[in-house]
Amino acid sequence: MSHRGRTADSDKRTLRREILSMRNRLTPDDVRVAAARLAERALELPELAGADTVAAYVSVGAEPGTLALLDALRARGVRVLLPVLLPDNDLDWGEYTGAGDLVTVRHGGRMALLEPAGERLGPDAVTTAGAVLLPGLAVDARGMRLGRGGGSYDRVLARLERAGAHPALVVLLYDTEVVGHVPAEPHDRPVRAVVTPSGVRRFGRPG
Repeated sequence: MSHRGRTADSDKRTLRREILSMRNRLTPDDVRVAAARLAERALELPELAGADTVAAYVSVGAEPGTLALLDALRARGVRVLLPVLLPDNDLDWGEYTGAGDLVTVRHGGRMALLEPAGERLGPDAVTTAGAVLLPGLAVDARGMRLGRGGGSYDRVLARLERAGAHPALVVLLYDTEVVGHVPAEPHDRPVRAVVTPSGVRRFGRPG
């Protein structure tokens, strides 16, 4: 890794710590209220309205809540795909059929995740999505997203690129997580929009 790459990686770790610290101060009520508003804002997105299939994820802990949004998309007749973490940190996918069919899975010593209990569709299933909702910790004015650092979604984005698939990439965040600058590395790709409880912000590049 070059000096520039090491610097960006170090800066990302610092920003991650700051944002996770802020999230840890949120109360369950803060998270619940923000999740309801986030769903309302996201459902206004034409990228979601026009998608037959949306790849999403189940929020955990103090992440911006997604379950209300997942249920609303299903009620619209949208096919919702959810990730299943593989041992190598890549993602398989399964279809969301309701909160009652989610199972809690603990991967090593990391945070327990809620994953779909049904059939596994394979890592390439994400290439059928018209929109991909990405977890994240921050986004900047260029649309550069800060992830958690596990690399799972870097693999997803690379898979989409290899397949020639161009779904709308949308990140779900709290208002305070739209920041001035996210350190970027050459493999990082911008998102098309960020949805926060107060609204939607779009970025200039296709995503």
